[in-house]
Amino acid sequence: MTRRSPAARIESAIARGTLRLPAAVLRILAGAPVVRDGQTLDVQTQMLLRLQRLRGDATLGGRAIDRERALIDAQSRLLEPRTRAHVACEDIHVAGADSPCAARVYRPARGEHKGGALVFYHGGGFVIGSLASHDGVCRALAERANCVVIAVDYRLAPEHPAPAGVDDAVAAFRDIARRAQELDIDADRLAVGGDSAGGNLSAVVAQITRDDRHSPCFQLLFYPAIDFARERASVHTFADGFLLEKSSMDWFRGHYIRDGFDNRDPRVSPIYGDLEGLAPAIVITGGFDPLRDEGEDYAKALQAAGVQARIARHPSMIHGFVNFAGGVAGADAALSEGAQALRAALADNTHKA
Repeated sequence: MTRRSPAARIESAIARGTLRLPAAVLRILAGAPVVRDGQTLDVQTQMLLRLQRLRGDATLGGRAIDRERALIDAQSRLLEPRTRAHVACEDIHVAGADSPCAARVYRPARGEHKGGALVFYHGGGFVIGSLASHDGVCRALAERANCVVIAVDYRLAPEHPAPAGVDDAVAAFRDIARRAQELDIDADRLAVGGDSAGGNLSAVVAQITRDDRHSPCFQLLFYPAIDFARERASVHTFADGFLLEKSSMDWFRGHYIRDGFDNRDPRVSPIYGDLEGLAPAIVITGGFDPLRDEGEDYAKALQAAGVQARIARHPSMIHGFVNFAGGVAGADAALSEGAQALRAALADNTHKA
């Protein structure tokens, strides 16, 4: 858990203060409304993008790997969601495929003894992102869903291309289930969740562990990357200008998928996997996200396979919104919707334990 420097705290306060300006003032500063595909971009998000362009970091990917990793950690802390009550935090290790993975356990102040838990996988295109980049998101989910959240720091590409991250994610989930008593959680009420790449890993883990003694009871998928084999219309409609660009997606894919690896392999493209009998899911998308259509297609495919799956599109949001839920009201609402769906699913699963 990295402490922020005084300069970083000041920068965060300025950014949050700017985004809290009256909507009419923000509209003047942000410029004319941006309308695409019948949707209007959230004015706070539009202002945030303008600020990022002034800083020269309004697009994900394309820089040196180390620079990209440091940048997402710093950007995520700038507007990370905040909690009202104390959330206890502990760094541990869980099993990985080849060696232990770092993990972080979040416990809300009024959490249930032997209650449900969320195994969380961070986003970042399988190349960037860390426990630090999603620390605020996990704290917020723990508080709002009133459950334990266990974040897993899986291996990243290009050092470890697919399916290394998948193998870690599966091994970690199974290890957490085995250690449920030690972790003071209910192995029969384990959900999986994550954003973007983490949503992909959550979907894959749900498929691979479906027949385990303890399999996921719920999938919390924020704008998941689901299909590396086919591009949908939203990739081109929102190809540039909204943080995650088509060039970003190509950059991440190039690092994650090695030459010769099948893009339709369900371990990287879960939409081509066996979807029958999977845990219920909520797929939360952003209207201005290039990944919007494939996430929603996955929810529809789950429904067609008889899985309880709900699509929750937030039309004015861009990709990555959970990381700036501390400054953008619409992003905060979307994060809360996911947390409430998780809370309800874990409560509903009590009688099935």
